[in-house]
Amino acid sequence: MTDPGPGPEEETRPGVDVVIAVHTPERPIARAVRSVLDHNGDGARLTVVCHNIDAAQIRAAVDPAHRDQVRWLEHHDGQRRPAGPFNAGIEAATGEYVSIMGSDDILQPGAVSSWYWLAQRTGAEAVVARLERAGRTVPTPPTRPWRRTDLDGVKDRLCYRSAPLGLVSTATIARLGLRLDEAVATGDDVGFVTRLWFHAAVAFDRRGPAYVIGEDATDRITYSARPVAEELKFLTRLLRQHWFTRLDLAQRRAAVVKYLRIHLFGAVYHRPDPQTWTDAERADLAQVARALLQAAPGCEAVLSLSDRALLDAILADDGAASVLVNLALARRRHGRPGTLLTRDPLHLLAREAPLRMMAASVLTR
Repeated sequence: MTDPGPGPEEETRPGVDVVIAVHTPERPIARAVRSVLDHNGDGARLTVVCHNIDAAQIRAAVDPAHRDQVRWLEHHDGQRRPAGPFNAGIEAATGEYVSIMGSDDILQPGAVSSWYWLAQRTGAEAVVARLERAGRTVPTPPTRPWRRTDLDGVKDRLCYRSAPLGLVSTATIARLGLRLDEAVATGDDVGFVTRLWFHAAVAFDRRGPAYVIGEDATDRITYSARPVAEELKFLTRLLRQHWFTRLDLAQRRAAVVKYLRIHLFGAVYHRPDPQTWTDAERADLAQVARALLQAAPGCEAVLSLSDRALLDAILADDGAASVLVNLALARRRHGRPGTLLTRDPLHLLAREAPLRMMAASVLTR
């Protein structure tokens, strides 16, 4: 990793280190940089980590007025995975907090300041940013209504926020030994935030300026098609981590229910062609499902009838692949009895059951 060009003065410690990772000048990096420096620059230092590319190429794509306000780093690891450059940027951070950002995303004016002062007022070690996509609020995490401070990983369903978007204290990163997983192609940040949500003081900037997820990137690394075992490798690695096995049962259940709904079931939904579901792919999917259930016994009780039907089909590891695909589609037809009710009526109003989850999501918007 090198610093190939001049950067901003570093005599004073910044309040926040903002880190953007980028791997090609085709990404809208100038827009991302502009959103930080023109509207979020007070007390913040911006680092752009150029991944497997010369910094000069990325620098040329940035507005001339901004080029010397950026700290430029290069990270060459030969991998098409985002964890490496983000880890490099986090390790180079010396500010009180660090914030990571995708190169096709932007920050609304005043976002960094809003997050920073919320952390300062509340003593939070992490601040969850409000997210927007295409002009709409992304309702994650579905926390307890109107809760802003002293969030709880279980009670506030924090695991539904899969990335550390907002602020994280650099001291907390060091204390917990947090790193994005460079051994996986997707889900590299899930372990990072799972540990953070259960072991740090967390606040949610529910009404502040948003982190805006970009829609114009056509080459997101994590969106590329890959075998199920590779896509879900982050889960099998995460479940074996000592810190995860030491979580209490309620915490493990809260995390694993999210992994089932979002990652396991999502792997089926995003492969709608039955021909992709070979015997080997079905077996790999079932193996991950079994590992998840073993990690948090009883977690499946809060799933909807539709979710349980899909889970049963995954575990059976047989039957027509078209049935598997149809069940993945059926569970997303929200509002129908199959997506609202649980098999055991005693779990109908559980915190993670569909009715309370949906109500919390609506109130998060």
